[in-house]
Amino acid sequence: MDTEKKGIGKGELIALIVSSCIGTGIFGITSDVSAAAAPGPALLAWVFAGLGFLMLVLCLNNLSEKRPDLEAGIFSYAGAGFGPMGEFISGWSYWLSAWLGNIAFATMLMASLGTFFPVFKGGQNVPSIIVAIIFCWLLTILVNNGVETASFVNMIGTICKVLPLIIFIIIMIVSFKSGMFTADFWGRVANNASKGTTTGSTWSQMKGTLMTLIWVFIGVEGASVMGHRAKSRKDAQAATLISYGCLVLAYVLISILPYGVLTRAQLAGMGQPAIGHVLQMTVGNWGSILINVGLIISTIVSWLSWTMLPAETTMLVADDKAMPKLWGDTNAKNAPTASLMITGVLQTIFLFSLLFTQKAYEFAYSLCAAAILFSYLFVGLYQMKYSKENGEWGQFTIGLLSAAFMFACMFLAGWQEVLLVSISFIPGFYIYYLACKENNHKMTTAEKWVMTLILVLSVVAIWLVANGTIAIK
Repeated sequence: MDTEKKGIGKGELIALIVSSCIGTGIFGITSDVSAAAAPGPALLAWVFAGLGFLMLVLCLNNLSEKRPDLEAGIFSYAGAGFGPMGEFISGWSYWLSAWLGNIAFATMLMASLGTFFPVFKGGQNVPSIIVAIIFCWLLTILVNNGVETASFVNMIGTICKVLPLIIFIIIMIVSFKSGMFTADFWGRVANNASKGTTTGSTWSQMKGTLMTLIWVFIGVEGASVMGHRAKSRKDAQAATLISYGCLVLAYVLISILPYGVLTRAQLAGMGQPAIGHVLQMTVGNWGSILINVGLIISTIVSWLSWTMLPAETTMLVADDKAMPKLWGDTNAKNAPTASLMITGVLQTIFLFSLLFTQKAYEFAYSLCAAAILFSYLFVGLYQMKYSKENGEWGQFTIGLLSAAFMFACMFLAGWQEVLLVSISFIPGFYIYYLACKENNHKMTTAEKWVMTLILVLSVVAIWLVANGTIAIK
């Protein structure tokens, strides 16, 4: 086997994963976490989320090693374990999550540009939408000209956007005061100094951070999705573990160290990007400018990564005949042109909805996080199934812990968003029907029952939205 084949190398894969995860979320994580939890519960929440995502990473690496024949990675695991319907649900959810993440990026990018160009202030006016659409199509064209080329651009951009975060961490370490950090370590003191923050039980504070923590971890599976384009499977596995370790360290330091620099109420009340305001209060205006420049670079580069991932998703699922073959057609440079164009058109249409939405960024990233939980859940479930069949009980336990974590996140933090995601399967199942017809696949009784259950959930979601139980802001 030619281990020197043309493809994406380990360094580029690490850059892809880090860039996919370090997007807009890390720049706002300080205020999001501090509003929900004091230092103690926040650290416990990181332990909970960190271990949960470690189980997912270990599942991905194990399955990549044991089933190298499943080139669609995260989606084909669902297909191998639960048939074409399982692969479609996993792929559809991942595709939806990826381009909804792009809408969140578009909103944050234009808002950050508004710091320097007032015409874009707020990020949700007509000029912002027009420029966001231009960005959308420029990135689509770049990826359409070759995914390996785009991954190289992504690696360069990742280096540029990580530097401001390293400077932020250094300044926080130098400015850290242990007395301020431990003043209300468990968040049980309710007074004027805690205004705008959550007090109460440790568990309730931990639960309040979960959707934020899920959002910043999305993308850790990037090497699995792009694994078939890697120079070797071992490169993809190593890249996943190295990236995971770097991300956890960065997230914990950036979200926890500021508790020892400013009060929790000050952190919770920060505008976005929160870490820019933290630096502004700590070292002056240059800190805010540095972070805003970093955020702009970060958003553009993450948007590039997430332009690659949704198109790659539908191409791989179509190759496995769980979607119509149109979604898998590639051009001379091996880029999934049809999938890129369809996704680009949908993003363009959805961007116009920002004119009518007050909380576009929060709503988009909440749906993004909820949708991807379906894909992650299937990884743990297939790890359990495969390990049981082969008597690998240690790996079975890892799969069980991963699946249990995803179920817990669905019910504890995002049940409303999970119900909203089910609505997307109304058109989705029509696309699956077309794939079945095209590939002469007769839907089984089990598939029909699954389809019925999800469609019932979508009707319930529509009803809850209509009566105001689920509020869309």
